[in-house]
Amino acid sequence: MVAIMPDALWLEDFIDRALAEDIGFGDITTASVVPEDAAIRAEIEVQAEGVVCGLAVAEKIFHRVDSQLKVRSLASDGDRVSGAVMRIEGSARSALTAERTALNILQRLSGIATLTWRYVQAVAGTKTAIADTRKTTPGMRALEKYAVAVGGGRNHRFGLFDAVLIKDNHLSLAGCSLTEAIHRARQRAPHLAKIEVECATLGQVEEAVAAKADAIMLDNMSLDEMREAVRMAPGVLLEASGGITLETVRSIAETGVDLISVGALTHSAPILPMHMEVVP
Repeated sequence: MVAIMPDALWLEDFIDRALAEDIGFGDITTASVVPEDAAIRAEIEVQAEGVVCGLAVAEKIFHRVDSQLKVRSLASDGDRVSGAVMRIEGSARSALTAERTALNILQRLSGIATLTWRYVQAVAGTKTAIADTRKTTPGMRALEKYAVAVGGGRNHRFGLFDAVLIKDNHLSLAGCSLTEAIHRARQRAPHLAKIEVECATLGQVEEAVAAKADAIMLDNMSLDEMREAVRMAPGVLLEASGGITLETVRSIAETGVDLISVGALTHSAPILPMHMEVVP
């Protein structure tokens, strides 16, 4: 999947809000201690091997604080790296003020890209793709889904607005069968929207296939149930979901499902540790 950076206007607004959260009325420590004319040459270093992501965003953060800073990436998003990935030169005050916001974004996105890459490698050689979910940090979904794509994963729906996913709560509150729910969605949802249904049993899979669902989510099914679902639903996109780990993902992929969605890619990814080091 091609990783597409979020829209420039959205990104500018996001950076402004992130900087305002940290800087507030000003960096009182730096302004009190560091001389106004002090210069810096520094590098952002990755402290553990991983997949870097968010370099362009970090550059924009430094330039938003001070357009005169010279910022140069030493790697590209998607590279497996360790060591220095960015060099910053110019006003010491500006670099120190932007440092934490830039590092927070770089570490977070690189952590997601790295964990995604590990899942993708775990299923290498199968036909199965790894996908994210909507379990993202509020306000950061576009960037976190970008990081998943950088790590080799695929994006599931971006929100409630771009695809239909009928789950058990929808059915219980709608008071209708799975077949009727699919019929309602097909009549009322935008004609280009795909319709996916969550199935916890093979009986529901059979009903979803008969009702011509575009995709079926196999919710917390056993390996044997997933293999049977693959046999029952030729031509229907099958997504495995629920409690997926790096230890179990390979065996799930080998059942023949098309997609495995992993909420942990975004809700539980550890950061890729980094720091900014002053270079003499």
